[in-house]
Amino acid sequence: MPIQVGDRIPEAKFRVITAAGPAWTTTDEVFKGKTVVLFAVPGAFTPTCSNNHLPGFLEHADAIKAKGVDTIAVTSVNDAFVMNAWMKASGAEGKIEFLADGNGDFAKAVDMTLDISAGGLGLRSKRYAMLVEDGVVKKLTVEPEAGKAELTSAGALLAGM
Repeated sequence: MPIQVGDRIPEAKFRVITAAGPAWTTTDEVFKGKTVVLFAVPGAFTPTCSNNHLPGFLEHADAIKAKGVDTIAVTSVNDAFVMNAWMKASGAEGKIEFLADGNGDFAKAVDMTLDISAGGLGLRSKRYAMLVEDGVVKKLTVEPEAGKAELTSAGALLAGM
């Protein structure tokens, strides 16, 4: 069953690029003792994700953080190098954490996988946005329609905070 409001974020690991190179970070390191906005996208550099979803979180980052959010993070079933390149290309460095879920382990753990093999993209993550406080999901919205980033947009999330 997909993760729900009130559920605890399951244990999983993400890959990130650090000054020393690729490294692992855990869900505990990301969420424990923090208020986090996490949004997930099917793919870095894809049109809806790059043109519609990510820019809103960049635009509203200060307003989101003013609501008491410690971290804004994005995850996708992409490798850490692709996520790092997307972070740099989008101008999000230092504003949004990019969490690579290369094998889809986190997407599977929260039961938010999306099979888009027919389009040549394989197993990915559904598009969603959540507010997490100390590892517990407080708000969660899953985008119901492919190619849209409306209900899971930064503006929609901010309006509900």
